[in-house]
Amino acid sequence: MIKGIKNSINLLRNMGWRYTQFRVKHELLLRTGLLKYKFPVNPAYKQYITLQQWKQQQTNFFFESKETLSFEKQPSAEIEKRFQLYNEGKFIFFNSTEFDIGKNYDWVTNPENGYKYDAHKHWTTIADYSKEAGDIKYVWEKSRFSFLYDIIRYDYHFNKDCAALVFAEILCWIKANPINCGPNYRCSQEISLRVLNWTFALHYYKNSPSLTEQIFNEIQFAIYWQMDHVYKHIDFSRIAVRNNHAITETLALYLMGTLYAGYPNADEWKQKGKAWFEEEIAYQVYEDGTFLQFSMNYHRVAIQLLTWAIVLAEKNGEQFNAVVYERAKKSVEFLRVCMNDKDGWLPNYGNNDGALFFKLNDDHYRDYRAQIQALATALDIDLCFKYLCEDEHWYGLQSTLLQNWKPANGTYQFNTGGYYIIREQETLTFIRCGNHKDRPLQADNLHLDIWYRGQNIFTDAGSYKYNTDEETMRYFMGTASHNTVMLNNADQMQKGTRFIWYNWSQCTDVQLKETAEAFHFKGTISAFAHIAPGILHTREIIKAKDKPYWQIKDTVTNKPAAVSIKQLWHLPLQHLPVSFKSADEHGDGLAAQISNGQLSQLYGKKEASETIIFETTGDYIFSELMINS
Repeated sequence: MIKGIKNSINLLRNMGWRYTQFRVKHELLLRTGLLKYKFPVNPAYKQYITLQQWKQQQTNFFFESKETLSFEKQPSAEIEKRFQLYNEGKFIFFNSTEFDIGKNYDWVTNPENGYKYDAHKHWTTIADYSKEAGDIKYVWEKSRFSFLYDIIRYDYHFNKDCAALVFAEILCWIKANPINCGPNYRCSQEISLRVLNWTFALHYYKNSPSLTEQIFNEIQFAIYWQMDHVYKHIDFSRIAVRNNHAITETLALYLMGTLYAGYPNADEWKQKGKAWFEEEIAYQVYEDGTFLQFSMNYHRVAIQLLTWAIVLAEKNGEQFNAVVYERAKKSVEFLRVCMNDKDGWLPNYGNNDGALFFKLNDDHYRDYRAQIQALATALDIDLCFKYLCEDEHWYGLQSTLLQNWKPANGTYQFNTGGYYIIREQETLTFIRCGNHKDRPLQADNLHLDIWYRGQNIFTDAGSYKYNTDEETMRYFMGTASHNTVMLNNADQMQKGTRFIWYNWSQCTDVQLKETAEAFHFKGTISAFAHIAPGILHTREIIKAKDKPYWQIKDTVTNKPAAVSIKQLWHLPLQHLPVSFKSADEHGDGLAAQISNGQLSQLYGKKEASETIIFETTGDYIFSELMINS
């Protein structure tokens, strides 16, 4: 009872009164059934805008239609492969796992466990998470329609008209998902993505004979009611969730209000959507370009949404508040600094659900170059990647008169977000030491990621799944899967339900400096408050210049004497030879404990990894790491 009260007070203090008040009100409306009355089922059909009116609107998309696209066609094996998989009824979920869902998929069955949702239940009565249904993201994945880019790219590069196929998929979805019913109306971000992707397809096939008045009528009606849903439920994302969901939804309102000006609520969607989008970017992207979700992939989500926003606003003669452009530029710089130059991969850091909303190239999912370069080009920056970025062509961007920029070797500090990077010719040293004003999703403060010659030697274990057994979720979200310190088997913070943590770890002091011989980092966090009050963890790192050699000293003060310190190191099974040497304050050499770990580089997939553990009941552990090339 007392513990529950303390946790509730801690949650209120962390999340704030606005969040708490909204959640209480929302739960009351949900549980009493009052919320569902805002979202009607089977509204009477109405033609809000005709096909001819839509075609004649004085608005601009990335391109006029497929006939106006003229960039070089490159019919690659990868494009053909993805299209053939689709034709066979096989679908790649989360850019990682292939499932055979058949050619007549019903849009509401979880392919992982066969659970079928009721498509006629009001969306407010469907749970996001249940053991029986499994991970609802498996149902949402195809319904966001990002797969349309595989078909459209195949159409373009292979000169194959796929218009009828694309519209058949959209109409099939509309028929299978009654308005405001079923799992695919549960999440407004999924709705927003679906509408954005349908819109891309509509513009590409704008002049196609397959786009008949009858087909357009069905689509325009479905788009209107989906955006009506997003607008009426926008406060849930802006207050209760406040992450990339809110950015997606507010942007969708602005763009749909712009691109479907004939809708009765278009002006209201556009004006409020734009103001809310500016507000979310200013809040969610920090002054130093880091992102409030503390996640590389969710930051890429924001990057792609910013690209849509900036390019389409400019093409329609509009501008955002200056803060949008400032934060976009800072985001590009932050992600570029964290990037492995060899292949465009970034640390597998933070929550990663496999999202890549607009895949307009053949690159590996973990390769961020195309998405970052597209936004950079929109901001008149050339990141000097020296490779074809197909995304830029689809967005109608011109790579001329750009300012060249790429990060030099040395140290980089992003103090607001809490990231510290050391870049050298052969190594990338990535350190997290953050002070949380927004909720952390993983207990990973003072995590150390090390890359050498393009390989991620000491790695973050990833996310795996958001809805699986408690033990597995605890591992991937918790401290155990990161290169930092645990006390006994305790996380840095106290775990609550789902994505909630109590007693957030906080950075109390940090510094990064360079000398003639080495780079020196020292950071201290307050953590483990559920173990004892006043516990501090200080990590000191010395990185020898131009050598794959690191010294790490972890000191924990104010811990109970009987509690042990565990220093954790996670390596993929296939890695370069690594030498360890470790000792505690008594000078006693510490034997390496080698245990089985887990690594998830893509959502829904995991593999075995190696975990090295050094442990002492003393106050500190000093370790030397050497990568043997």
